[in-house]
Amino acid sequence: MARIVVVGSINMDLVTTVGRRPEAGETVSGDRFALVPGGKGSNQAIAARRAGAEVELVGAVGADVFAEALRRVLRDAGVGDSGLRAVEGPSGIASIVVDGGGENTIIVVAGANGRMTELSAADLDAIAGADVLMCQLEIPVLTVLAAARHARANGTVVLLNPSPVQELPDEVWAEVDVAVVNEGEAARLAGVLTAVPHVVTTLGAAGASYRGPGGLALAHPGVRVQVVDTTGAGDAFTGALAAHWHEGPATALAWACTAGALTTTKLGASASIPESAEIERLLAETEVR
Repeated sequence: MARIVVVGSINMDLVTTVGRRPEAGETVSGDRFALVPGGKGSNQAIAARRAGAEVELVGAVGADVFAEALRRVLRDAGVGDSGLRAVEGPSGIASIVVDGGGENTIIVVAGANGRMTELSAADLDAIAGADVLMCQLEIPVLTVLAAARHARANGTVVLLNPSPVQELPDEVWAEVDVAVVNEGEAARLAGVLTAVPHVVTTLGAAGASYRGPGGLALAHPGVRVQVVDTTGAGDAFTGALAAHWHEGPATALAWACTAGALTTTKLGASASIPESAEIERLLAETEVR
């Protein structure tokens, strides 16, 4: 079982489903509304845990009505929350609109995630003892850099999902072992990604590709499913990839593509992330076909 520490965000997602997303200045009637715990850090932590890893989340919640629900979703999923600190002000939120085709529009307000500016001695010990450190960019970049430097210094694999995409200091990229990007991020970051040893690019329904040292290249085709909501699919992909990275890129890619596809078959982010048994079952069915 891989040991993973996620240094990242945790949000409450406010999810509205609608036949079509409104144009600027337009009001439309929605179909459903739900409060769903999410955030890229939390989603990826839960995905890695459900894919079979031992996982700890280092992050922050606010002093509001969402805080306990956000803690509870981690505990219920079996993710360690001893690194989840409470800060003043609101927790992070994401306002998500999902249309009839399963595509989404998301607005994120950082809240407590933006005040995740320090790592404690316990946080650093957890990172040093992990097999993989996973980070995203919904917390301050300097915190990501501090975590990545400590991981690299202690032989922990650094996996970065540079989302939401932004310009990063060269010092950050120098610490990254594995980058997980979508096609748009890959195009925008093409120059800096050449220096990253392992790059995994998600391709939506077409699956994903991998580029490794020495020109090694792999691809995994998409897994055909009935899409309901694409929210969280990339996070499920990344968490499953990290959980199985120690088995090699081909196996990790297969787990990641299958986990990501299954996530799109349900509404919401963390609630739709599949368990390892579901992933294994679909993997077996795909191999038979």
